[in-house]
Amino acid sequence: MRAVFVIAPAMGAGAAGASEQSFPVRRRFEVFEMHIVIYSLVEASTEDEALSTGKTVFDRLVGADPHAGAVFDYYVCFDEEDTSVAGKARWGEHPTAAPVDSDDGQDLLERGWEATKEEFERNLDRVKEAIEELSDEEIMHDEDLARHAFHQVGAYDGPTIFLYNEYANGIRHREQLDQVLEESEELWIVPADVHF
Repeated sequence: MRAVFVIAPAMGAGAAGASEQSFPVRRRFEVFEMHIVIYSLVEASTEDEALSTGKTVFDRLVGADPHAGAVFDYYVCFDEEDTSVAGKARWGEHPTAAPVDSDDGQDLLERGWEATKEEFERNLDRVKEAIEELSDEEIMHDEDLARHAFHQVGAYDGPTIFLYNEYANGIRHREQLDQVLEESEELWIVPADVHF
């Protein structure tokens, strides 16, 4: 979910009894919920093995692996019952893990791929708009979060990438996804709620 906020100058303490007045808009930007559901595509022969491998992927993405930098703050898989703010508590029931070729697996895969495409297209539109409407200096100063949009278009992982392979590499385009799907005979998909 997104919300659009407009920042305008605040009224000073001396204005407490002043009449209402409208202020010029200074900047418009979008603020996102800080939770998303991401998915790891892992090779496994059982649901338990898939969940374990999926958690290894998510551990890397939150920096629990000493050789990986944190991309997200924390994750909660859908097998966890002891949380009131993430996982099932936030998103409702999801499969803990599902074979990609099952109905549940296809549904999760479609959700992850569609979310990745939508975020890419949204950020690409912001980049195009910035190039058309802003000067080089305004872009350099990150007016309307233009540089952030440029960064998100080029991201390899993080909150604009929703699918990851078993090595915690983000799947950024359809050819990457097709390659992962074709290379495995027992591919599972594991969802997790992540905070960023």
